[in-house]
Amino acid sequence: MPTALVTGASRGVGRGIAIALADAGYDVFATGRSVAMADLPPAVHRVVCDHADDAQVAAAFAQVPVLDVLVNSSWGGYERMIEDGKFTWSLPFWEQPEHRWGSMMDAGVRAAFVASQHAARKMVPAKEGLIVNISFWPAQKYVGNTIYGIAKAATDKLTADTAHELRPHDVAAVSLYPGLVRTEAVMAAAQWLDLSNSESPEFIGRVIAALTADPKRMERSGQALIAAALAIEYGVQDLDGKQPRPLTLADV
Repeated sequence: MPTALVTGASRGVGRGIAIALADAGYDVFATGRSVAMADLPPAVHRVVCDHADDAQVAAAFAQVPVLDVLVNSSWGGYERMIEDGKFTWSLPFWEQPEHRWGSMMDAGVRAAFVASQHAARKMVPAKEGLIVNISFWPAQKYVGNTIYGIAKAATDKLTADTAHELRPHDVAAVSLYPGLVRTEAVMAAAQWLDLSNSESPEFIGRVIAALTADPKRMERSGQALIAAALAIEYGVQDLDGKQPRPLTLADV
């Protein structure tokens, strides 16, 4: 049975990925600050972990004897978007609250880097493994605010450079872009959104399972990939049997 560790799996995309990988037959370790209360299958190992605390991260990885797949979904950048009744998310960079840098760069990018270090220490000796960094289009186009773009561009650069160093050891690293995902936060605003081309939180997990099973996955290492495009290639459908259309840069 392959083993996967999914960070930030208390809710949202991370939780969906953990569920999908468990359904695909993986032994799944799910981490997060509130993962003990998460709605996850009983077989999933819940590991309470604040990914801003290096000691907690080390303790979490110590519970995993072998590791085939790491999914870095930990992210704090969507917290506190409204402050004192004001929507601060889209402010210009000189008016952005300082905490947003930490939420995106520390709870997001740095958390992925540290988790990848621990994963690589298990995967490199085994000469096998896959690291998936959940990223998004702001890496390539202005969306929302400057810090958001910096964080996602840094995630893609993390993918590219770690893939370069992992390649001689047959360990792959990719960035994976979801579409519009029906997370708890998105569904809370569903009345204002067009969900006709949306994805379940489990959809990207199904894609990751297919990518892991691809004997040619090393050919994709270092790339930023669109989950919905991979799904079409692999014949992966969403839970409702639909085939989400891959977003393009122009769509975002």
